[in-house]
Amino acid sequence: MSVKVAINGFGRIGRLALRRILESGSDLEVVAVNDLTDNEDLAYLFKYDTAQGTFPYDVKAKGDSLVIKGKEIKAYAEKDASKLPWSDLGIDIVLESTGFYVSKEASQAHLDAGAKRVLISAPAKGDLKTIVYGVNHEDIEANDTIVSAASCTTNCLAPMVNVLNKEFGIDSGLMSTIHAYTSTQSLQDSPGGRKSRAAAQNAIPASTGAAKAVGKVIPEVDGKIDGTAVRIPTVTGSMTELYSVLDKKVTEEEVNEMMKKYSSDAFVYNEDEIVSSDIIGMPAGSVFDSTLTKVIDGENGQLVKTVAWYDNEYGFTGNMVRTLEYFAGL
Repeated sequence: MSVKVAINGFGRIGRLALRRILESGSDLEVVAVNDLTDNEDLAYLFKYDTAQGTFPYDVKAKGDSLVIKGKEIKAYAEKDASKLPWSDLGIDIVLESTGFYVSKEASQAHLDAGAKRVLISAPAKGDLKTIVYGVNHEDIEANDTIVSAASCTTNCLAPMVNVLNKEFGIDSGLMSTIHAYTSTQSLQDSPGGRKSRAAAQNAIPASTGAAKAVGKVIPEVDGKIDGTAVRIPTVTGSMTELYSVLDKKVTEEEVNEMMKKYSSDAFVYNEDEIVSSDIIGMPAGSVFDSTLTKVIDGENGQLVKTVAWYDNEYGFTGNMVRTLEYFAGL
């Protein structure tokens, strides 16, 4: 019996989540989407994707539905999530990807509308479990109704932190994400300081919540890691650098060996000299680059550098779909 899914917010993440579900042959059945954009535009944007390429199946709008790969999916344009017909449609789980319903109180609207569970595709506000598949997804319990799938950068960072902390112990760490620009940025110089400078022409220092969020995923490192970000002129494809002071002395080979030991579909181990465009379309949340591991010895200990790549769109949604499947199966 398939799991009935509704996607609230059919933007970059919502569209790619549906694409990943269809491309992976998942048992999840998306029966409805909700977005304030008209259906003709939704169909066009799903079919034609600058970053991820054209979807290779027929996509069209048909009345109040989208028909994708021969399957009809109901399409709503309702601002108030509590008014959506989730009960009538028998929705098992909602993928909340609007960016607005990011607290337990806000996402309760989906439960009030009749859905059984909600997965938020963003860092959540308040006391909700923050889940990175492959690191702490087993913390989800059958009685949980709302959880967060964290952010794309947290999904990249957490697997590296998890391995280093489990095997060697993390005393402290500093991370930096070199991140593709997003729709929150400006194409032309605009008021608001350097964060509002032209995104397609500049490397722009920015902030990130990933360092703080990783403490929710791995409580043992809470408060031990801080971080920064730089937005760069690529449409997708990002990387995270982590500089760590560990409790144990290590070699580059030992670090790589442990990363390889923990590798999975969600945390891929790479030995090639890749660049950002090489990981576009990869459904792993984190792609560890063993060629960039560095260890330097100093008078007061060691500094360890590890690096992972991530498609901040498709890699994140790939991991999110894994979490969605696990959550729905409990």
